[in-house]
Amino acid sequence: MRLTAAITNSNIFRYFGMIAGCFIAASSINLFVVPSHLLTGGVTGIAMIVYYLADLPIGVQTFIYNLPLLIASYKLLGKEYTFDVVIGTVIFSICLDATKFLNSCAPVDDLMLASIYGGVFNGVGYGIVFRMNGSTGGFDILGAIVKKFYSMNMGSTIFAFNCCIVGVAGILFGIQPALFTLICMYVNSHVTDKVIAGLNRKKAVLIISENSADIAEAIMYEIKRGVTFLHGQGAFSGNERNVIMVVVSLTEIAKLKMIVNVLDKNAFLIMMSASEIMGRGFTMPRMTKEFK
Repeated sequence: MRLTAAITNSNIFRYFGMIAGCFIAASSINLFVVPSHLLTGGVTGIAMIVYYLADLPIGVQTFIYNLPLLIASYKLLGKEYTFDVVIGTVIFSICLDATKFLNSCAPVDDLMLASIYGGVFNGVGYGIVFRMNGSTGGFDILGAIVKKFYSMNMGSTIFAFNCCIVGVAGILFGIQPALFTLICMYVNSHVTDKVIAGLNRKKAVLIISENSADIAEAIMYEIKRGVTFLHGQGAFSGNERNVIMVVVSLTEIAKLKMIVNVLDKNAFLIMMSASEIMGRGFTMPRMTKEFK
């Protein structure tokens, strides 16, 4: 019963997150992108081209254009995948038309600012949706189908389709809007990746030292981070030793370096970027063990 309740609460949170993400992305499109006559990628970009030419609602178009893709998704990718895509597509389409009033509230009239901030907030919205394991449909479905049957990279496939949209925009509306649309798409994809990866960015550190025990104790006492010993063996010398693995925040790197430098100037230290860190000391209270 407890597990069932936890799953139910998780799904409720997930769908609220998808609604919030769709609302942010749709608001960004209507607040920055549409007033500047720019485009976004995917099916929404096609809907925006038609909107500029015939003034048809972007949200309604987005939903209609997604219908054949949703049918293909159901047949080729399965019912479970398609169910979430349908929910995301419906929510996003509704949000697009519900926030159309923002067209008259555009805060900037500069194309560069509109493309940058439109891309930023659009990326935040899409990133939240993807973090909730959701999708707004469109070219994501095409990318998933191509990846499944042709083993092609999903991101490259979507990028290729988006380039076609930009090309059409360049022919219809001129090269300047098309170039600014590319900026918007780039910022959008970059911010989306950052949101998906998470803002909880840390450094994973490996330390190889003859004095690993003292270094580990100093890290736990001075920085209060958990330390793990990994078994290591030199390929040339054959000597066995413990390799320290520890994850620290960016502000703790200097202190960690000082500890290693004081205890072993010849230590070998490797730092790697890490994201989405979970566990005691990051998403749970830090260790409080005292060392003498």
